[in-house]
Amino acid sequence: MKKITLLLMLICFAFSTNTKANNIQVNNISLENLNEVSNWVHVEFDLFWENSWRISSGPSNWDAAWVFIKYRVNNGSWTHGIVSQASSVAAPGSTLDVTSDGMGAFIYRTADGSGNVNFQNTQLRWNFGSTDTNDIIDIQVFAIEMVYVPQGSFYVGGTTGDEANKFHSGGFSTSSSYLINSENAITIANTSGNLYYTATNSSGGDQTGSLSATYPKGFDAFYSMKYEVTEAQWLGFFNSLTETQKNNRDITDADHKNSDAVISRNTISWTGGSASATTNAPDRACSYLSVGDMNAYMDWTGLRPMTELEYEKACRGPILPKPGEFAWGSANIASNAYTLVNSGFSSERVSNPETNTGNAIYSDTNGTISGPLRNGIFAASAVNNNREETGGSYYGIMEMSGNLYERCVTVGTSQGRSFTGVHGNGIISSTGNGTAVNWPNNTTGDGYSFRGGSWLNGADFIRVSDRFDGASVIPSGNNRLGFRAARTAP
Repeated sequence: MKKITLLLMLICFAFSTNTKANNIQVNNISLENLNEVSNWVHVEFDLFWENSWRISSGPSNWDAAWVFIKYRVNNGSWTHGIVSQASSVAAPGSTLDVTSDGMGAFIYRTADGSGNVNFQNTQLRWNFGSTDTNDIIDIQVFAIEMVYVPQGSFYVGGTTGDEANKFHSGGFSTSSSYLINSENAITIANTSGNLYYTATNSSGGDQTGSLSATYPKGFDAFYSMKYEVTEAQWLGFFNSLTETQKNNRDITDADHKNSDAVISRNTISWTGGSASATTNAPDRACSYLSVGDMNAYMDWTGLRPMTELEYEKACRGPILPKPGEFAWGSANIASNAYTLVNSGFSSERVSNPETNTGNAIYSDTNGTISGPLRNGIFAASAVNNNREETGGSYYGIMEMSGNLYERCVTVGTSQGRSFTGVHGNGIISSTGNGTAVNWPNNTTGDGYSFRGGSWLNGADFIRVSDRFDGASVIPSGNNRLGFRAARTAP
């Protein structure tokens, strides 16, 4: 009985205010239903986010929240909480899929619908193990908006466009798209039945090798982050690190933006020591993140990098590629400079979005903005809520063209091709590095490609099939580089 009383008292000390990013909120966190015999307890919470959907036709997909737990004992280091499907309880109207490795759960609508969701009293079974009865435990529950990309065949590259280093079917014209219809091994060669790509420049890759059956090709179902990682999401990670880890992941240092001031609209500031880093634009896509930074974040969250094949699937779905197309499925694109209102706030929007064409932030529309925008800004700014004007992909994933570059695992180097889709295990090294095996190199950046362009690039670079930097090695962060994470569907 003493043990139950102590655990219930911990509710008062838990980090149970709320966690908010991209309009997703975790509220009313508590510990319930202690099982003293098996050493587990329910972490109960309410989960809210806006503009949710589930649809059984067309894309046949849904958006979801990736939810995971961090805890610390007696004010020590934060540790990943292992959860279990057994005894976890989904809120009414929701489905709860706990992953087999216990890293977290996907929570999404059970039935078709759209609009805001508020899933109350969700219960995740946390297997706390040997934590002592007299320990003081703090709990954080994190939630990241994701989009489900269903299993199915799709095409990469091809088209009659002039995209740099684009994929095509080996042995055929460079305008012939390559069909991916399984997760079987793929040979990269300019012969019939194989995947190949043009050599517009030296940055496309070595045009050789093979992708094993374990390299995620996009045929199997996966989840992609709905948006690029935001400044608030980065700080949720960063502020949970030890001081040593923070020093190696500090994006205000000389190896990143080299300032605590606002540079290219990155507002993150950290004075050092035990202080928390801050942001003035929590919903803005986060730039200046290096390869080491992004690998650490994805490992810590239990996610993984997206491959460049998955990137093309996430953009166009099963639709045949079109010449010069952007993530919204056409070659139409806005060309006039945007005007921002409410800059830095969650209500930041473009006051003059173009109609009947694709909206994206890139060199022609950037004007005097000089940096990335709030995630999802065109969905809020569009006059007509269609795919072109919102800039959304076939599956409803935002800003896959423009804003910040997507860093995806390349097929163009042996380091990239060795990727096996391993997920992060929630743990990073004492110095703040990711530890997942067969990921692109933490230090050199070898293994990543740069897809989708940025706010500073011309329209050519933000096309879906463009691989101008399909195998470029860029270890550091700069004002054009961001990322989003993925995870293979349970």
